[in-house]
Amino acid sequence: MNHTLTECHYKCAKSLIAKQTIESLDRLPSLEPMAKQLRSLLSSCLLSVTVSIVLLHVPTRVHSVTLKSDIEALRALMQAVDPVSIVRYSYLHSWDFTFDPCEAAGLFQGIVCTFPTDQSANRIMAIDLDPAGYDGFLTASIGNLTELTSLRISKNNFRGPIPETIANLQKLTRLSLTQNLFTGRIPQGIINLKHLQILDLSQNHLSSKIPADITTLRSLGQLSLSNNALSGRIPDLSALWQLSTLDLSSNNLDGIVPNLPMNLRKLSLSHNVLSGHISPVSVLQHLRVLDLSDNRLSGLIRQEIFTLPLVESINISNNQFTEMEPMPYPREGLQLRVLDAHANRLHGHLPISLVNIANLSSIDLSHNLFSGRIPLEYGAKLGSSWKSLLLEDNFLIGNLPPQFINGTVAVRANLAHNCLRCPPNILFCRGGQRANSECDGQQDHST
Repeated sequence: MNHTLTECHYKCAKSLIAKQTIESLDRLPSLEPMAKQLRSLLSSCLLSVTVSIVLLHVPTRVHSVTLKSDIEALRALMQAVDPVSIVRYSYLHSWDFTFDPCEAAGLFQGIVCTFPTDQSANRIMAIDLDPAGYDGFLTASIGNLTELTSLRISKNNFRGPIPETIANLQKLTRLSLTQNLFTGRIPQGIINLKHLQILDLSQNHLSSKIPADITTLRSLGQLSLSNNALSGRIPDLSALWQLSTLDLSSNNLDGIVPNLPMNLRKLSLSHNVLSGHISPVSVLQHLRVLDLSDNRLSGLIRQEIFTLPLVESINISNNQFTEMEPMPYPREGLQLRVLDAHANRLHGHLPISLVNIANLSSIDLSHNLFSGRIPLEYGAKLGSSWKSLLLEDNFLIGNLPPQFINGTVAVRANLAHNCLRCPPNILFCRGGQRANSECDGQQDHST
């Protein structure tokens, strides 16, 4: 085209030079036919130049600069999704394979590419699909995207097994398949993904055991396998020294609480069938959130649990604990704000040492076997720093501390179903007390 354009420029230039001649010939009637021929040549040449320039600026589909196998993997991913679920304005709706995935502006939303400075092909390095409700499968060809560092297809309806070829993605730092319908086991090859920092397979229908070799993923900072049907014992995870978040809640995991990573900030093992004591938790000095609720844990809750220096919330409800070890002396700087120990088998007197935790504001000791009087120290805390105190369904006796009688609606408290002298007109006493037959043996020696 460049050669043609140059030739045309030359001809046109010659014609333009002859323009004055044409005008002169127009003045001579006998030479009018020659003037018409020259004028026609000039017009044709100008038209040719104009068309050539326009064609040079028309965008054309170029040869692909993204690795062919990457394009085919993307195509397979899209073809495995029910077209009906690819709604308008969703990311997959923008995938048009007549264009190059890495070069097409405005297309292939949710894709991030590498752009090498040498002559090598572009590669797909991240897939982050929107939660549009895609219904389909994750095909084995996903394993061909060997430059992927992030795969995130959360909050959709992908189903079937997680392909074993996921093990080929050895540059992955983030794998998030949460809130889908995946079934089967956690791929054993996942232990090959040594660079993983975030592994989130939560809220699926996975039913295997947790791979024991998952502890080889030393870069993991977040591990979430919650809301599945995983079974068996939790492996010793102490080698995952960078792990800050561990969520294995809502599964069918049994056995004891294992040794845990020392740098954990958030630990949730709730809604399983774990048993035994919780001593491994007492050494987690960086822990901020602890949830062990709804298991079969039992025995003594050691005071080291309540005095972890950074913990803000503890939920040990719905277990079989029988005793809370008191703190022998006040501790400064504790961050504990929320303590939920309801629905256990805790007995004895209410723990007075709780008043020594300065930041504590919400306490739930309901549905236990506590007996004796409500400490006067509880009255001093209620309405000042304590904003919620739930003590219903115990065997507490005697009169109420004065502050309880003068309680306000700004404080949430419940003293129902005990053996207290609790006037029904008192807000906190609504719901009534136990029948006398249930309170037999509960002695009140107060005057």
